[in-house]
Amino acid sequence: MGLIAALLSGCQAGAVRPQTPGTLRVLTYNIHHGEGTDKVFDYSRLAKVINDLAPDLVALQEVDVGTERAAGIDQAALLGKLCKMHHAFGQAMPYQGGRYGDAVLSRFPIESVAVHPLPYQFEQEPRTAVEVRMTPRGLGPVTFVSTHLCHEKVENRVQQTQRIKSLFSKQDGGSVILAGDFNARPGSEPMKVLLDANWKDAVAPRSAIDYVLVRARDPWKVKQVTILDEQVVSDHKPVLVVLEWQGIQ
Repeated sequence: MGLIAALLSGCQAGAVRPQTPGTLRVLTYNIHHGEGTDKVFDYSRLAKVINDLAPDLVALQEVDVGTERAAGIDQAALLGKLCKMHHAFGQAMPYQGGRYGDAVLSRFPIESVAVHPLPYQFEQEPRTAVEVRMTPRGLGPVTFVSTHLCHEKVENRVQQTQRIKSLFSKQDGGSVILAGDFNARPGSEPMKVLLDANWKDAVAPRSAIDYVLVRARDPWKVKQVTILDEQVVSDHKPVLVVLEWQGIQ
């Protein structure tokens, strides 16, 4: 069972519509603990990259809260403020006097948060999946998951995708969207675990290691994929997918 995450903001406001009716703009972005490839921590430029893509939902990886290297900044809360979005953070591990993990930003009020520890071994970093639920007006209940899989051991990544499969593949009560840095190439064994469980890669055929996945049972159609060629703000490129709902609400 997942732990209830801290850091909910403005959760019980009225229902909010997507920016375009019937669609969701979903962004996944590994922010490299806020440090650019130029060694600068600049949250205004990081927020600008996010805001310029106008997402409804954002999955963030490598997020620091209160760490020494980030000068004690709560990056999830600050980016939520700068992007004018609700936020939630899930700790993967304690680090440098603070916490390190994944986060979600959402235009929609966040109704619940759960943090699911993922299996790991071989003395690697702990990993997690941050699950948030919301109800965008006109789309019904949506579960959105941000995750970051092990970067070194394929055995860990396989176990972690197996855990994600068991948590979300058959979950009822609305659609499920999974996004993050999987550290796994298309066709690799960790990705096969999910694709064989009827998840669809919404970024394909342009996928590398950062993904947005939807379940085949949820009638989303991929309308657009944008991979921004930004090489300074983070060591990862932001990946945006525009999804259109084909079902009836």
